[in-house]
Order: sequence, then structure tokens, then C-alpha cells
Amino acid sequence: MSFGRPPAFTTRPTLEGTVGMAASTHWAASATAMAVLERGGNAFDAAVAAGFVLQVVEPHLNGPGGDLTAVFTTADDPTPRVLDGQGPAPAAASAARYRDEGLDRVPGAGALAAAIPGATDAWLLLLRDHGTWEVGDVVGPAVCYARDGFPAVARVGSTIGAVADLFREHWPSSAALWLPGGRLPGPGEVLRNPAWADTLGRLADAARGPTREARVDAVRTVWAEGFVAEAVEAFCRKPHRHASGTDHAGVLTVADSAGWRASVVDAFVGTFRGHRVAKTPSWGQGPALLQMLALLEPYDDAALDPSTEAGAHLVLEVIKLAQADRDAWFGDVPDAVVLADLLDPAYLDARRSLITEDASPDLRPGRVGGREPRLAELAVAGAAPGVSASSAVGEPTVTLEGEPGTDGEVRGDTCHLDVVDRWGAVVSVTPSGGWLQSSPVIPELGFALGTRLQMTWLEEGLPSTLTPGRRPRTTLTPTLVLDDEGRPVTAVGSPGGDQQDQWQLLYLLRTLVGGWSPQAAIDAPALHSTSAPGSFWPRDREPGGAVVEDRLGDAVIAGLARRGHRISRAGDWALGRLSAVGIDHARGVLWGAANPRGMQGYAVGR
Repeated sequence: MSFGRPPAFTTRPTLEGTVGMAASTHWAASATAMAVLERGGNAFDAAVAAGFVLQVVEPHLNGPGGDLTAVFTTADDPTPRVLDGQGPAPAAASAARYRDEGLDRVPGAGALAAAIPGATDAWLLLLRDHGTWEVGDVVGPAVCYARDGFPAVARVGSTIGAVADLFREHWPSSAALWLPGGRLPGPGEVLRNPAWADTLGRLADAARGPTREARVDAVRTVWAEGFVAEAVEAFCRKPHRHASGTDHAGVLTVADSAGWRASVVDAFVGTFRGHRVAKTPSWGQGPALLQMLALLEPYDDAALDPSTEAGAHLVLEVIKLAQADRDAWFGDVPDAVVLADLLDPAYLDARRSLITEDASPDLRPGRVGGREPRLAELAVAGAAPGVSASSAVGEPTVTLEGEPGTDGEVRGDTCHLDVVDRWGAVVSVTPSGGWLQSSPVIPELGFALGTRLQMTWLEEGLPSTLTPGRRPRTTLTPTLVLDDEGRPVTAVGSPGGDQQDQWQLLYLLRTLVGGWSPQAAIDAPALHSTSAPGSFWPRDREPGGAVVEDRLGDAVIAGLARRGHRISRAGDWALGRLSAVGIDHARGVLWGAANPRGMQGYAVGR
């Protein structure tokens, strides 16, 4: 037997060309990136311009007050690096303080869940160090969309609908912006955000200095220490309704944002089938994908086909083992020893021996480096009685796309962007947070704060305990694949919270093992596990849970159920929102592909 052959039909072609490629979760961002490439900008100019557009046209999926991570290589240096746009917890955000507020977990919505906003500073750092354009030029398209309007995709309206009563009763500034005339916006309705357009304009006007780099830094300073930070602190002083159903003030201050800047760090790199795979360090969930790949490395090709019953079962069981280690060991703590031990051959053999022909419902973290693992008590117990995934104010129920909840419903999500230019620079970025549903809009700024601290625990002594100055263990996890000569060949990523690396695993198996085209791999039926505790409030889990697209086939799905997987059918086209770009070095060709699900993602290039 061999790995299954790809279908002859794909929903769209894998694009090929020599000028540049951009792929993202929204056509407007992809088109913006390509326009920059056409005008001589490089991949970083294009990514930054597209990133600011994503903040406007996908306000339910990301925003200026959120966060991002990216992995990239430059035209001159193929060494993969990680852009760290994940802000840490503010100085006053401690587990003890939040417990004193009567909380047993960080709420999924409201300013108490806000880390220091990292996305905007990270975009600007990428522009300063690797771009060529001025701030005013890269934010120009976003300013136009915010001021002149953008046609809202259906999910914007359905997300607003899920939290409309909250807006009307508790978050009047959000109601003023997102409920025009007091009603829900319809699909295709043109929405505007003039306050954010004005904020972007003021930031661009602050770009003064003798060099382009100095001008970008001047904007970063105004963002972190000037009128934006001052408005954020003033907003946080006012108590407002949180996902807990109680009212609290936030704790972010000007001093917090002034004391932090985005940075670039070394990627954590693993290997699989002759390729190097670059991910975030363990303050993100990225190394879990490397462990999944390492666990699967020894198996025959045919055993790794996720379109078969045996292959899907193996993939689900490997995901559970890697995510259990993620939940026990990952966090913003010194990680060199832990990460090396996770990929130690003897440790991998021990983990692999736990896989049987039957589905395991258990959380089974390993003894890394001889140390006993420890999971949060709530992680083991799941959500508190009476708390359902659909009640999470910060992750409202929407339709068709997003991060599937363990109850089969779908919640808020994030977005993704990949760009490659004619000179060979490649960047993969996953921006998120600061959703319109995450906290009340700061009216004079036109954006909401993020809620990434909900990924921390209020239990002491864990790698991911809420601690001042520590980053929450983010789910944002873009991927860069390099060939055996160390050259970048693929940038890929997906929205989806805990599902991001699971869906990327399927893509990598189908392309690197099966030899499928990028578009065929993106189109292919997807599945994921819900057995691990959710990274989002209320941190629930479904032991042995597996969500599958119906296109996987009745026979395969029935076989998984017989093995003990608790199956939830998601529909034919519901899971995964991957996009990808890359370089075929043998032919000197660039390529791009994007997700058809939700009829929103798009790849462009020539």
C-alpha cells in the first residue's frame, strides 16, 4: 500500500508565477499584498500593508489591540526567525489578584484578559527591519477601508448578532460602532470605522526622523507611550462586563506598554522527511507540531494518510500526546531543555508506545527530562458545571467557520497571511486578538483590546500561570518549511486556536509524504481532536472527542467511532482555513494556494 493519490479536481488552481504570491484568509488582504509587490515592495512591505487591512476587514477575527506571531526568512539569509508580537501580562495582572476578584479562570472577554497589545508594534518592527516603504504608504489601504468602508462578509454580522445584547446592555461604545442605527449589519453592508482611520492617520503623521528606520520607531513610540496608550489606560480604569458575568476594571497602563516592544527571536526547528520545519518557541504551541511530526516519522507512508481510517486514528492519537505535553510543559519559561527533551528519540519511543488500536480519552503528558508533569486542576476537570462553550462572551457562537467548540458549535477565530516575493523572502504571519467581541471598543481609538491572557491559569506553579511580565502561551503558530539545503520552500498557517497545528499537520503529511499539490492538500477533508483542554475560556474538553468533515467518508468515520473516538460531524466544508505560498527552487517558480471554505480566503500572484 502507498499514500492515497490526490483527487483530480481542486476547487481552484495552485497559482504559479515569478513576480510574487500572497495568500490569506480575506481577498482584500491578498490583493493589497500583491499590489505592494507589483509596485516594487518586498514581502515584508506587502505583509505589513495586508496585515493592517486584515484588522479592518476581519474585525471579528483580529484587531490593532491584539497580537501576532510570524516566522520568516529574508532574501539574504535563509535562517528562519520568529517575530514575537505576543505581548506579556501587565505588571498588575497576577493570579492572586484575579482570584481576589472572585475569578477561578481568566475571563474570555473584558479588559482583565488583555495582554499588552503586540500586533501593531510587531507589524511596525517587521517594516522597520526588513521593509522598504514608509509607514504612511503601508497603512494607506487600511485607512481607505476604515474611512470609506468595506463590504462586510456574512460572519461579521453573525458574530455581532451573537453578542448584540451584550453590546446594547453593557458595551455601548461597541454598539455605537457595530450596530449602525441599532440594527445588525447585513451581509455585504458597507461598514466604516472612522475612529480607527483617524488613529492610523495620527500615527502615520508621527513618522518623523532623519531615516526611514527612525521614522518607523517614532510611530512605535507614539503607539506605546503616547495618545494610544493613554486612551487604553483611561478605558481600563472603567469597570465593564466580562465573560464571567461580573464587572471589572482592567489593569493595563501606559507604563506597561511603554516598557515592552516586539522582538525577533530564533525559531525552534525540527525535522521531518528530509525537511526542516520552523516554529515558535514554547511560549507558543508551535513545538507541539514538531513533536507530532517526530512521533510520525518512523511510520510507513501509507500509515500516514489521514484520509484512511488507520491513518486518521494514528494522527488523532499523536495529536493527543503532543497536546498533553504542550499543556503540561509549555509557557513563557526557560525552554531549551524541555524542547530538546520533547524530541529526544528515547522519549519519542516511550510516547509512541502508548498508541494502541483504540482511542484514548485520557490526558497523558510525559515525564520530560525525568520530571513529573503537572496539569492545571481545571484542565483535568474541564469546564466548570453549568459553563458551556457557547456561553463564552469572548468566543461567541458563529456559523460555518472558526474555532470549533467541544460541543460542536463554532466560536470566534483569527486570520492568516503568507507572502513570498521575487527575491526569495518568505513570511508567514498569524495575527489575532482584539476582536470586536473581545472587549468594549475604545471609542476615540476605534478598536478593542485583546484577550490572550485567557490562555493562562490562576493556579500557582504552572508554566502558564498568570504572571506579570510573562507571555501567555499563545495558540498562534505559523509554519515555515525548508528543504534539505536549508532553503525556504513553504510558508503555511491557519486560524483555528487549538486546531491550527492539527490542520497544518494534515497539510504537511499530504504534501511532504503524499506528494499532493498545495491546493489539493488544503481542499482535502480535515479532522481534529477536542480531547485536550481548550486554550480559550472556559477551558473545556471532550475526552476522546474528534471533529471530522463528512467528506472523510462514512466508512472511515464509522471505523473511527468503533475505535472509541467520540465523533462530531462538522459538514462537508467546515474545518481548516489554511493558506500557503512557497518556492519551487528546481523550476524557479513561486506558488500560492488558499482555502475555499467560507468563500473568503484567496491567493493571488503572477
